[in-house]
Amino acid sequence: MTADPGDATAADLSGRTVVVTGGTRGVGAGIAWAFARAGAHVVVCARRPPEVPPGKADFVSVDLRDPSAVRDFFASLPRVDVLVNNAGGAPYRPLAEADAERHARVIQLNLTAPLTASLAAYDLLRRARGSIVMIGSVSGSRPSPGSAAYGAAKAGLESLARSMAVEWAPEIRVNTLVVGMVRTELAHLHYGGEDGMAAVARTVPLGRLARPSDVGEAAVFLASDAAAYISGASILVHGGGERPAFLDAATVNRDRRGEPAHRDPRGGEPSDKGRSGEPPDKDQQGEPA
Repeated sequence: MTADPGDATAADLSGRTVVVTGGTRGVGAGIAWAFARAGAHVVVCARRPPEVPPGKADFVSVDLRDPSAVRDFFASLPRVDVLVNNAGGAPYRPLAEADAERHARVIQLNLTAPLTASLAAYDLLRRARGSIVMIGSVSGSRPSPGSAAYGAAKAGLESLARSMAVEWAPEIRVNTLVVGMVRTELAHLHYGGEDGMAAVARTVPLGRLARPSDVGEAAVFLASDAAAYISGASILVHGGGERPAFLDAATVNRDRRGEPAHRDPRGGEPSDKGRSGEPPDKDQQGEPA
């Protein structure tokens, strides 16, 4: 895991313990770094340790698909104020190219595992009057060809969060960050090289892919006192969404429609790349969380 160069957060979470599942790389690492910058004691749990721990974060090896291991992990913690259910993801896999059992494992990681972790942390969170942040995806609210099981799981995760927010109120707040396309160390597996990522970035109204720190800062906000009255919400972190395909296909009103900004997806600065060629298919965030 490499350090994420986001700006320091204005929130102060000193004295709070934050558990980030799958927080060793990509989006999860960005979340862990954001909470560390906010002064929280961060505990990262995943199967493999990070290359560079975020701040003074602790790492615990946990297989989040093993309910007994998850329960033992939370039982070992004296306090949990925030749980960020980030672990998840899926490879590109059309439905007919795998059996139901393989797709079910995707659903297990992206939906059942967050439920397992939330239940295991329930008593700790209730005592702390804490909060849960689910890391969802735009794949849960639109067709997701090549990652259908992932999209179905993320749709279920949002629904789970809304129900959980009602059942566990007022002691625990529960919200979802619905994440769009993110530039991570594995983004090339989904969008191709620099040209591919630049083409995909031009489909985003804000003109770039998200940085992991963008997601991290949003998670810190939801966990902070500034969001004390926000629960059961789904907050979009997608740069304005995706430009509707029909706008580029239509042959009328071209001079009256706004074109997406041409920006360098690496830093958000204007790019001199032209709008040539079609972007590759998109299925989920740069690296599935």
